[in-house]
Amino acid sequence: MASLLSLWPTTWSRQQKSSATMITASIALLLILWLISIPLAMAPEPIGNNAELFARGTRVTVQLTLVAGVVGVVLGVVAALGKVSRFAVLRWVAGVYIWVMRGTPLLVQVLFVYFALPEISPWLRFDEFSAAAVALALNVGAYNAEAIRAGLLAVPKGQMEAARSLGLSRWHTFIDITFPQAFKIALPPLVNNIVALLKDSSLAFTIGVVELTNAGSQVKSTSFQAVPVFIATAIIYLLLTTVMTQISDAVERRFDIEGKLQ
Repeated sequence: MASLLSLWPTTWSRQQKSSATMITASIALLLILWLISIPLAMAPEPIGNNAELFARGTRVTVQLTLVAGVVGVVLGVVAALGKVSRFAVLRWVAGVYIWVMRGTPLLVQVLFVYFALPEISPWLRFDEFSAAAVALALNVGAYNAEAIRAGLLAVPKGQMEAARSLGLSRWHTFIDITFPQAFKIALPPLVNNIVALLKDSSLAFTIGVVELTNAGSQVKSTSFQAVPVFIATAIIYLLLTTVMTQISDAVERRFDIEGKLQ
């Protein structure tokens, strides 16, 4: 008991630091989205006179990442549960979904959702942003599914057997014991997938979404100055990924109950 009490201040301090880092990085991201046009406007042409276009593209990039990221986590949970299900049909459906999404290029998936799905059914016609979000979510969901499945398989079976021996139902055993542990195990690859999704969102420009890459391409087409345009685009991506990496690291540390991260 004394050893556990001695660890409590350290764990509490770590959680406080991670929470402070998460809040600070989130505020920094909001400030970037709100005020990014100000420093861009002070840059030389062709960046300065197209600052608002770059700012709008940056906001669309983050919106795509957040929407596809949240939906991708939900899809990953569903697919992972299907992959470890006792029912062969669910295992087969989840396996095919993961196999197709991981085995085909993301660019092809974006084009398929936008151009091919409307030919299959008019109900599957999406606008540019929605089509990009659907394709990105389906893609990252497959990778999330494998991470969550690995987390589920990593939970010791003895804990589930002990829970059942105590009278817990299969549902309560999963919700209260198995899934929380599996999610913590899967958390590092999940947050890495979200950060990678930010960069993958650049493929949305192929169907006309005016995100950051598309904004830079438009400025380059009108100014014929590729070097400053794409340097500015790369710097904005680097800034966004840096802030999101700080948020993801803070999330990992916040849920590091065992204190494995220092």
